[in-house]
Amino acid sequence: MTDRLTLALAQVNPHVGDLAGNAALIRATRAEAAKTGVDLVVFGELTLCGYPPEDLVLRPQFLADCRALLEELAAETADGGPALLVGVPLDQGGYPCNCVALLDDGKIAAIRVKHDLPNYGVFDEKRVFAPGPIPGPILFRGVKLGVPICEDMWTPDVCEALAEMGAEILIVPNGSPFEDGKADERLSLAVARIGETGLPLVYINQVGGQDEMVFDGASFAVDADRKTVLTLPAFQSALGRLMLTRGADGRIVLSSDQPPAPALGREEALYTAMVVALRDYVNKNRFPGVILGLSGGIDSALAAAIAVDGLGAGRVTAVMMPSPYTSQESLDDAAGVAMRLGITLHSVTIGPAMAAFGAMLAPLTQGRAADTTEENIQSRARGVTLMALSNKLGAMVLSTGNKSEMAVGYATLYGDMCGGYAVLKDLYKTDVFAVSRWRNHTAPAGALGPMIGSETLVMPETVITKPPTAELKPNQTDQDTLPPYDVLDAILTGIIEDQKSRAELVAAGFDEALVTRVWGMLDRAEYKRRQAAPGVKLTRRSFGRERRYPITNGYRGG
Repeated sequence: MTDRLTLALAQVNPHVGDLAGNAALIRATRAEAAKTGVDLVVFGELTLCGYPPEDLVLRPQFLADCRALLEELAAETADGGPALLVGVPLDQGGYPCNCVALLDDGKIAAIRVKHDLPNYGVFDEKRVFAPGPIPGPILFRGVKLGVPICEDMWTPDVCEALAEMGAEILIVPNGSPFEDGKADERLSLAVARIGETGLPLVYINQVGGQDEMVFDGASFAVDADRKTVLTLPAFQSALGRLMLTRGADGRIVLSSDQPPAPALGREEALYTAMVVALRDYVNKNRFPGVILGLSGGIDSALAAAIAVDGLGAGRVTAVMMPSPYTSQESLDDAAGVAMRLGITLHSVTIGPAMAAFGAMLAPLTQGRAADTTEENIQSRARGVTLMALSNKLGAMVLSTGNKSEMAVGYATLYGDMCGGYAVLKDLYKTDVFAVSRWRNHTAPAGALGPMIGSETLVMPETVITKPPTAELKPNQTDQDTLPPYDVLDAILTGIIEDQKSRAELVAAGFDEALVTRVWGMLDRAEYKRRQAAPGVKLTRRSFGRERRYPITNGYRGG
């Protein structure tokens, strides 16, 4: 090794399946890094194909295309510029494997295979990949690089083995999705691996949304003395510069001339995650924009703000769909939200649809009292209206329901659950309030919506302070049917995120009858959740890929 080796940490946003586009991104990043004289550009997990590729890697032609592009990129490193460490799926002995390749001096200089394949939560890698053996270090310009891939860092075995085989630094390419509180967990694990191996560690993560996941980047480097020497911003593409020098004792020491990126507060992280996830879902799937129902309530107001911040006001259309039960306050609040966000607000009354359905069903429903049937007809009339406008305008319908509603079934199938994407799907109602308060007084980095001034709010304060209501009958509030949201969310968090038993929740101070009632609502709503639009993961156990319960379920324990 020369006196100093310089790495570029390439925190980028790949597009799953867009191999040519991802290769172009790698080339452009290398060219940018070359301007600063770096020796090696390090990318995240499976950058060449995007992460996670799921069953794409079971197609032989997909793997062949990845290999061909990898060889093209390798040939380009003969120009004397930086080498590349690139994540790529490759056929290894007849099986698809999650690999990282060192491209240097015009060739593929080394390949290492991920050993520990995650098969929990949103991860399903054992289904599509074959594990590799414990990887040995890669010799690069006099330095032995240990390259554990993502999950290989989450347990001690791979890193300890690399240290025993002579690795001098751990470089960890990641495809680690955002989760509330996960940043601290990542750093704690990295520090644990450093303590076990005595080696400095570089953690490089991708950014951007992919279906029901969003990747927050927040890459970092920690020296062998457990001092953090570099942090990259959360949810933004970035290029980090890291210097490796050999100390008097022969060990590698890390340093950087870049200031550390500030950590995000909890509400800002949750909000930014939803903005980035929605932006990439819409853009990568080539929707021209979104359309949503704007009711004057807090959920739709927050969803609209997220959409404007991610896409810009010109790509967001709102529709107020009043019924005979819609209050003037709701009309005023919806108009206030649209005005503040600078979006177009249309009004389509659903009264005629309600009357038409009433007349159609009268021969079969005469003599029966009005109940949730009539309430659900209103919601479904709104769903039909939005879907019709989506068909005409091409914009994707944005569903605005939150996790608390999804949990207990307080949402109407084919009504307010209509949509192509549910941006608040994994955000509890209490967090809807907290994030809305935060956004009403703070503008996140890169937001395309209004900046915050002394007299400017994203939504009228009444949207936040008034009692939540679906307004499907006179004087209705959510608390007519549900417990107070702070109590409901605490019980739901205990059941869903913490997997506590009824006895544990009762011991924590919750009323036993209420716990049993909420538990039953959660179980009964499983069939609805199976039919819900995708939405971004924010919590430890999001509905869908991460929390999979049978619909037909006779178990009543817990």
